[in-house]
This record gives sequence, C-alpha cells and structure tokens, in this order.
Amino acid sequence: MDLHELSVTQAAEGIRKREVSPVELVEALLGRIEALEPELKAWVVVDHEGALAAAKRCEQEAHGDKPLGALHGVPLGVKDIFHAAGLTTTCGSPIFQHRLAPHDATSVARLRQAGAVVLGKTVTVQFAHFDPPPTRNPWNYDRTPGGSSSGSAAAVASRMIPAGLGSQTGGSILRPAAYCGTVGLKPTYGRISRFGVTPASWSLDHVGHLTRTVEDAALLLQVMAGHDPKDQASSPVPVGDYLEAARKRDSAPRLGFVLDEERLATPEVVDHLRQIANRFERAGAEVREVRFPVPMSEIQAVRSLVCEVEASAVHTPLHREHAELYGPEIRAVVEVGQLLPSAVYIQAQRLRRKWRPQVKKMLEGVDCLLMPTVYNVAPDPSTTGSSTFQAPWSLFGQPAISLPSGLSHEGLPLAIQLVAPHFREETLLSAAAWCEAVLDPMPSPC
Repeated sequence: MDLHELSVTQAAEGIRKREVSPVELVEALLGRIEALEPELKAWVVVDHEGALAAAKRCEQEAHGDKPLGALHGVPLGVKDIFHAAGLTTTCGSPIFQHRLAPHDATSVARLRQAGAVVLGKTVTVQFAHFDPPPTRNPWNYDRTPGGSSSGSAAAVASRMIPAGLGSQTGGSILRPAAYCGTVGLKPTYGRISRFGVTPASWSLDHVGHLTRTVEDAALLLQVMAGHDPKDQASSPVPVGDYLEAARKRDSAPRLGFVLDEERLATPEVVDHLRQIANRFERAGAEVREVRFPVPMSEIQAVRSLVCEVEASAVHTPLHREHAELYGPEIRAVVEVGQLLPSAVYIQAQRLRRKWRPQVKKMLEGVDCLLMPTVYNVAPDPSTTGSSTFQAPWSLFGQPAISLPSGLSHEGLPLAIQLVAPHFREETLLSAAAWCEAVLDPMPSPC
C-alpha cells in the first residue's frame, strides 16, 4: 500500500512496529500535496520544515524505549481557525493573513502530546461561515467541497492527510464530509475543548474532525476529548472508551429511520437512503421510522437567528474597522445580527429549550437516528451547500457522524448521517462502525 493511502490507525501501528518511517510518511504526503494542491487548493500553509523536523524527532523516539503516544508520527491537518503555535491563524480573512498563533488550541496541544505531526493549516471559509472557499471538490473540481471545513475535507478525501480538524456551527464538519466522501464526526457540545479556536457562535460551536474511517474518528476523539477549564462550555462528563466501541462490530444497532422531510431532498438521495436502510435491515439491524417533532426548516431558522446574533457580538468591533474586507456572506450575517432585537434572540433560545426534549424523545428505544447528511450531492462552487439536515444537531448539541455510503449517477459521493443522545459517542461509534462494515468501501477520488 502506498504511504499516502494509510489511515490514521494503520500509520500509527506501522510506526509503533517500526514498519513505517515517520519521515518517509511525511515526505510522501508532502509529495502528494505538491502534486494536487495547485488545482485542489486545500491548504493555507504547509509547514514543510516544521513537519519534517517533527517527523525526525518522532523517528528517533520510535527507536527508543519510551512508550509512544497514540498518534506518534501521524501527520494531520488543522483547520485555519485553530491556533497552532508558530503558524498563522488567518480564519480565511486578509485581516489576519500575517497573524502568528501564540499557542496551540487545546485540541491541537492534545494531538501533539499524543505524537501527531501538524502538517499545516487547511482552508476554512472566511470566519467559518458561508462565503465560498478557493478549495475544490476532489471528485469534481467544478463542485464545492462544502464548508466551512473545506480544506480538511478535500485534503482527507484526496489522501493528502489521513485526518484533519474541523469545526461545526451549522453543518461545517458533516456537510463537507458528505460532499467529499469522508467520515465526519461532530461530538456532543462541550466534548472537545474550543479553547484556541476562533469563535463563530458561542452556544453553537463544536470541535470535531474528518477522517477516512470510523476507527480513525474514534482514535482522534479519544485523544482530544475531556474537560478543559479554559473553555467555559467544556463538559466534565467522563471520557468513554471510544476506540474500543468503534472496534465492536458484532452487535447490529437499532436505528430510527428519519425521512419524513423527504420533500427537502432530491429523489436520488431519498431512493439511496431507502436502499441503505433496507440493506442495514437485511444485515440484522432493527430499523423503524421516527418523525421529527418540528419541521427542520423551523429548526434551521432558529439556529440561524442564534448564529447571527452571536456572530455579530463576536465580530462587531472588527467589522467596524474592516467591513470592506469581509466577504458578502459573513458581512451579511454580522450586519443582520446587529439589527435583530434582543427579544428575537431570547425567543429563539426559548424555542431551542422547548424543542430540545421533544427531539431527545425521538431517540427513545433506538441507538441512533438514521437520516441523510445532505439533501443533494455537492453543488457548484458558488455555494457551500445547505446545513438544513445538519443544523438540528448543532442547535441541540447531540453527537452526529456522516459516513460515505455510495456514489451518485454523476460519480459524486452520497452519505448517511447517524445521531445519538448526548454524550453517547460510544453508542454512535459502535453503530457507525457496524454500518461502515455493511457499506461498500469508498474509493479514492484521485
């Protein structure tokens, strides 16, 4: 197998067994980036010297007697709203194009402590909102990779890196994962610290990641999860054994099949999801239909209101000085948020609290919900797509995962989404691993 095809767990195991050289792995990925980046445009900065120096240290340590971290020598990408000490954090904006990060985000620090090598910073749409990025979809350069974790999704799918950090306020992990044919994991709100991550909307922001396998997603969560006093929203709920959960594939899950909003999806997505549900049922899963208690369009509207007001609070001082440097989408979010009266924001939060227990009830008697991740295949690059099918889990904070589930008639990725109760990532990952084993493997786009 070519080195750039290695998953996170394969690379980590190969390095521990001294069958894979961290230096050769980094060199192979740098070569892959050099070949594909001129067209794909997934990176803001590639830290050639820093990554090679870190890989050489990892190689020396791998030949020593000290225990190695879970990600020792494994190269990763970091979305460009996360601080990584010594690298720029531009947030996709010319305002910060020369700003060097003074320290690591907690998530980045924990990855480095586990031995990971930061290969560089991946493209985000401006301030992690909606303005289209320069990045292209590796399956078809005339389609969007989604956003806002555009660069991480495209880089993972095209085998530039085995994993990349992402964040989600609406659908910014799950949607690009779906459009690019990767696994995307958004844990429970507060499960991974957001310290050192530029905020988009405080009560909606989640940290997560994109990988090519469920086991890899579990491994990264194992490393990054846990309470952090530097993040006020960080949860003290104990960390589970996520890696072990992802390796248990012998128990078929109970799935709540959600397709009552099928009018929002294309016929191809609806037909595909029905076929996948039937396939899971034939493989032993219990599948029963459940219904959303609230129209997803209303949930999306409330999420958007909360986001606009909170984003405005984040950006108003900077926007006042640099409005002309804001992209049209993020500028509209900030300026609309400035006009919304406090009563509207309060009512949106009241609806959020009112709906949360109703949505929670959907999961009674099932392990996970099964629904589309997105309502269409990747559209043209003038948009990053719709977050309607991902928005509920950003608004209510449940953990969700997107799995590649096939290819459309155009040869573009299709995806399914699984959702579990709060802090039930072990259940989610176990079900996802079972589903992954039933689904056909996703080929490389390039």
